[in-house]
Amino acid sequence: MSKVIVIGGGPAGMIAAGKAASLGNEVTLVEKNEKLGKKLFITGKGRCNFTNACDTQEIFDYIVTNKKFLYSAIYSFSNWDVIRFFNELGLKEKVERGGRVFPASDKSSDVIKALIKYLDLNNVDVRLNTEVEDILVDKKHIVGIRLKGGQVLNCDKLILATGGLTYEQTGSTGDGFKFASKLGHNVLSGRGALIPLVSEEPFIKSLQGLSLKNVEVSLYEGSKKIKSEFGEMLFTHFGLSGPIILTMSSYMKERKKYQVEIDLKPALNFEKLDKRIIRDFEKYSNKILRNSLDELLPQRLIPVIIQISGLDGEKRVNQISKDERQMLCQTIKAMKIKITGKASLNLGIITSGGVDTKEIDPSTMESKMVKGLYFAGEVIDTDALTGGYNLQIAFSTGFLAGSE
Repeated sequence: MSKVIVIGGGPAGMIAAGKAASLGNEVTLVEKNEKLGKKLFITGKGRCNFTNACDTQEIFDYIVTNKKFLYSAIYSFSNWDVIRFFNELGLKEKVERGGRVFPASDKSSDVIKALIKYLDLNNVDVRLNTEVEDILVDKKHIVGIRLKGGQVLNCDKLILATGGLTYEQTGSTGDGFKFASKLGHNVLSGRGALIPLVSEEPFIKSLQGLSLKNVEVSLYEGSKKIKSEFGEMLFTHFGLSGPIILTMSSYMKERKKYQVEIDLKPALNFEKLDKRIIRDFEKYSNKILRNSLDELLPQRLIPVIIQISGLDGEKRVNQISKDERQMLCQTIKAMKIKITGKASLNLGIITSGGVDTKEIDPSTMESKMVKGLYFAGEVIDTDALTGGYNLQIAFSTGFLAGSE
C-alpha cells in the first residue's frame, strides 16, 4: 500500500483519488476551496456536459492540442467508460444535439454528488479549505507536501490536478503551473481557450446582446481560411461570443492577425440571395432601403449591414442599382469583422497551455523528471473543443494517473 496525495478537487482530481484508493492505497485529497467541484458546478451553464456519445476514435477529431499524447488515457477510460462509471454511481444520463451527454436531471450538482460518493465508497480522506505551500522532493523523488501553516504530509506519490488559469473565482489560479515549474518542468504559457473574441469595429457595441442562429462563421489569418463553423453566435459589448466563436478561438495563435466572415444566410447561395432581395424590393418598392429588409435580417443588424455595404439607407429600393444590390448581397454573405485579440483570460472556459506533454509519460501520466509525480486534467498542455471533450480529458487523465 502506498500513500497518495492528490492536489485539486475538480473532476480530474476526484477521479484520480477515487481510483488510487480503489487499488488499496491510502489517499488524501487536498482542496483549497470550501467544497469539491466548484468549477464543475458552473460547467455547461450549470448542466454539466460531462462527455460525448460519439465513437471513441472521433474524440480525437475534437482535441486541438496534443491529441496523440492522449491516446492511452482516452482508451484506458473512454467516453463509454465514463458513462458506465456514472451509471454505476446512480447517475442517469441523456444525450442531446451533437452527442453531448448531460445528467438526466440537468443538474451539475448530481455529477459532483456522484464523484463525492465515489470518494466516500473508497475511503478517501478529503481535506477542504487546505492550501498547499510547497511540494517536497528528495533526490528527484516525491516525498510529500507542506501546507500553508507549516504542516507536512508525507507521500509516495503525488497527483497534481490543480486545473488551469480560467475562472479564478473557482480556485483556478495556476498553482499547478507554479509547482511544476519550480520542480523543473517546462510550462507552456497559459492562454484562454474557448474564449470570446475582441473587436474594435465601431458598430460592435450597437449590436450588443444580439444572437444569431444558423449562421456560418469563417476564421481567416490574412487571406488563409483557418476554420468554418455553422451554428449560433452572439455580439457582446467588446466583440463576439457564442458556441461557434468559442470554437474559433481554439484555433487562434498568439501575435497573429485574424478576421472573421459571417455568412448570415448560408442556406442561400449568392444567386438565390440576390433573387430573394429582388422579390423583397419589388414588394416594398416605395420604401427606403433601411425599412425594406425586416423579413431578411434582424432589425438591429440592418443599419450595420447597410453601412458596411457603403449604401445609402435613405435611398428608395426602386432606385437601387444592380451593383448596389450585389454589394448588399456580398456583405450579407461575408460580413467582415476584424479581430484584435481574445478576451480576458478569466473569460475562457478552459486554459490552453500547461505542463509540456514531452515531459510526461503518456501511458501513466507520470513526470519524466520527478519520480512519483503525476499530472491530471487542465494542468497538462491539452485542450479540446466544446461538446464534453475537455471533461473527458480530465476524467481519462485522472483515471490513468490514479491507476499506477
